[in-house]
Parts: sequence; C-alpha cells; structure tokens
Amino acid sequence: MSTPRILVINVPIPEKSSVIIGQSHFIKTVEDIYEALMSSVPGIRFGLAFNEASGKRLVRYEGNDEELTKVAIDTALKIGAGHVFVLYIRNAWPINVLNALKHVVEVVRIYVATSNPVQVIVAETDQGRAVLGVVDGYCVVGVESDEDKAERHRFLREIGYKK
Repeated sequence: MSTPRILVINVPIPEKSSVIIGQSHFIKTVEDIYEALMSSVPGIRFGLAFNEASGKRLVRYEGNDEELTKVAIDTALKIGAGHVFVLYIRNAWPINVLNALKHVVEVVRIYVATSNPVQVIVAETDQGRAVLGVVDGYCVVGVESDEDKAERHRFLREIGYKK
C-alpha cells in the first residue's frame, strides 16, 4: 500500500449562493434531498451532486438551477470521495434548509454550510478518497468588542432572524 496523499480542493462559490457539503450513504439521497429542499423554502434554487461509492460509481445529480447543478457536479468530481454530496443553494440560506437535510435518513453528516470561501481537505489512498475536513472562511483575528457585539445584534434583527 502506498502512502496516502493529502489534497486541498478549492470549492467555488457562485455569486449570491451558498454551499453545503455532506456525506450520505445511499443512491436514494439525490431524490430525498431534492424533495426536502423543495418543501423547505418556496422559490429556492439549487444544484445537487452525489458521488456514488459502489456499483457504477457515478456522480448522481438533480437541481432546478442549471448553473448551480453544473458547479455541484464539477465540485463533486474534484472532491472525488464516495458518498459525498455537494449542494449549492440560492434564494435561501443554509439555516433555512439544514434541519430538513439532517432529517433526510440517508444523510450521515454535514461538513460545511456556508457562503464563505471553502477548501475541502481530502485524503487519497489506493482504494479511494475521503473527506478529512473543511476550511470554512479565514482565521480569526481577535475578540469582538462591545461595539462589534451591538453591530451583531443589530444585523440579526435587520435581516429578520431575531426580534
């Protein structure tokens, strides 16, 4: 057996979209995530790709947005790990769909849900690839001040997530 390689996969984030990357365990994932999204947020736009880990080992996909579906397929191919799904959404935030995704019985874990720049850390062995983790955004540079805290409180109310 050769030594595993560690790869860093840069994940593109199309304008005005977010990405959710997770792991699932069955081909039915694609249809069940599609249904969960369509019933969660009216007007949601999305593209979904799922890497099959056995059988034909294809990238299975669905979506209602051609651009997001293409980017999801391309990103899933780059990651290359079996049973990984890549979901891009528009007209919704990850917070709007995460509970629905977590209730899809095939979903094992969510690695990331963000609009920030993302890198996926992948290990590659003789057998295949595995997601080790993700880099979501950038390193922290300090602790919030009272002014920062007030700004956070104000922002959450402005966008309707707090009263």
